[in-house]
Amino acid sequence: MGHLLRYMRKRDIGLTVLCVLLVAGQVFLDLRMPDYTKEITLLISSESNVISDYFAAGGKMLACAFGSALLAVVVGYLAASIAADFSYDIRGRVFAKVSDFGAGEISRFSTASLITRTTNDITQIQMVVVMGLQVLIKAPIMAVWAIMKIIGKSWELSVLTASAVVIIVTVIGILMAVLIPKFKIVQKQVDDVNRVTRENLTGLKVVRAFNAEKYQEDKFEQANGSLMKTQLFTTRGMAFLFPVMMFVQSGLSLGIYWLGAWLIDDIAIPLDGTAAQIFTSIGARADLLGDVVAFNSYALYVVMSFVLLLMIFVMLPRAQVSADRINEVLHADIAVKEGTTEGTDLEEKGTIEFRNVSFRYPNAAENCLENISFKAEKGQTIAVIGATGSGKSTLVGLAARLYDATEGEVRIDGKDVREYSFHGLYHKLGYVTQKAVLFSDTIENNVAFGEAAEKVERRDVEHALDIAQGTEFVNRMEDGLDSKIAQSGSNLSGGQKQRLAIARAVARKPEILIFDDSFSALDYKTDKELRKRLSSDLQGTTCVIVAQRIGTIRHADKIIVLEDGKAVGIGTHEELMKNCSVYQEIALSQLSQAELA
Repeated sequence: MGHLLRYMRKRDIGLTVLCVLLVAGQVFLDLRMPDYTKEITLLISSESNVISDYFAAGGKMLACAFGSALLAVVVGYLAASIAADFSYDIRGRVFAKVSDFGAGEISRFSTASLITRTTNDITQIQMVVVMGLQVLIKAPIMAVWAIMKIIGKSWELSVLTASAVVIIVTVIGILMAVLIPKFKIVQKQVDDVNRVTRENLTGLKVVRAFNAEKYQEDKFEQANGSLMKTQLFTTRGMAFLFPVMMFVQSGLSLGIYWLGAWLIDDIAIPLDGTAAQIFTSIGARADLLGDVVAFNSYALYVVMSFVLLLMIFVMLPRAQVSADRINEVLHADIAVKEGTTEGTDLEEKGTIEFRNVSFRYPNAAENCLENISFKAEKGQTIAVIGATGSGKSTLVGLAARLYDATEGEVRIDGKDVREYSFHGLYHKLGYVTQKAVLFSDTIENNVAFGEAAEKVERRDVEHALDIAQGTEFVNRMEDGLDSKIAQSGSNLSGGQKQRLAIARAVARKPEILIFDDSFSALDYKTDKELRKRLSSDLQGTTCVIVAQRIGTIRHADKIIVLEDGKAVGIGTHEELMKNCSVYQEIALSQLSQAELA
């Protein structure tokens, strides 16, 4: 928790100090009421009292009670404001940090865990901040102040109160030692429930198609059942504390009155003494009775302080686990770090070069790519083909700097990609991922998504859709460009989603377009027309195409054939058909000799 508190705003730090002062005032008013209780007790035993004295003492008690309640409301309002600001800032920092994560960091934490850390974990901390500013501050102030009030009044009653405090602290310590490890398990199990739920919702069509509802229900039941058992254990442990506290509190009150009665009875009244001696003894008894009544109130305030702390102890262990998990995200080392070059004044434009590039995924036993070298000049079309798992997507991912090369250099416009700022690099690139990703927004906003070197206007969106062969189906939609796309594009077909993703890359007017198997859902006619428009409308734009179809790439200026992460052939279609057996095998599996000719 301490590491996160440094992110608190200066304004909220000032409000926190104000909360401390207000809580101190609230405690002062609370602890004044036993003094007035003693005053009323002494008035009862006095012969010279009048009704106005009772009203005066009672009025002061009411004023203290009202003032304490008013301060409690103000503190509660300030605490809620501070906690909301604090969680808002932390949630923003976590989101910004996760946005900087590369594929390696995402796989390390998992998507389900990152969602839980951004939502549930921050909510746990917000609740503790709210309660802490009201309770965690109040409890120690009240305990110390009440103890100072009772010190010196009666050592017997002080020992009794101290014994009750020792019992409470011992029980809390034992339970915390048992329960804190369980709270760490709870948050991991929340991740599991989130993961299973997310997988089921994402793959709902597959689940139904294979009649796997029962399998998914059993998987969820296992994760949910484990979470329930752990939460039951922790909740029962915490529930045990409340009756213990009530038992100690009631026992302490009973013990104070029993011991007080014994002490009062021990003060003898000399019936055969002088009037002064008799009244002195009666006064001593009345004074001790007032002390016992006040002592009981102060002692209960001491115990109440620990009851208040108990409320925090119920929440703090889980919140501490949540804080540790959030700190893991905020302090995670990002492998892909930003450079400083914007690349706007470079002589080369639209070139991509791989120089002896090798790449290995973290913790992998061997390289995924091995010693890849080639160069694409401005306006050329470079194609990458190979069997599944040969490293095609990884290759273009290095150009888009989703990862950094383990060995060698990837250069854009003659400059190592690691020297570019993200802003400068991604203004040069238009990247279409293997799986078309769309957002729940209008078609226009999806195509004009993000920042570009030049602002994307509506006419740019329309032109990009025309190139991507998306104009026809967009015009058929009721609101055209203003039509809403459902989450993940669930109201569109696979081919429609791919065309919108391609249009989004084209609309940026980049120097280099990268298509990572982005034509797979298109029919052959649409594929052909799209490639024709790319050639005619985007002359001077360098294209890198990952594809499985020979028909999609056969007219490329240079084709790179990958096998097990190695470039086994680089050349044109005609050259590879003569000297690359792997390419020949792929080509003949798709097209006949006549079609290839």
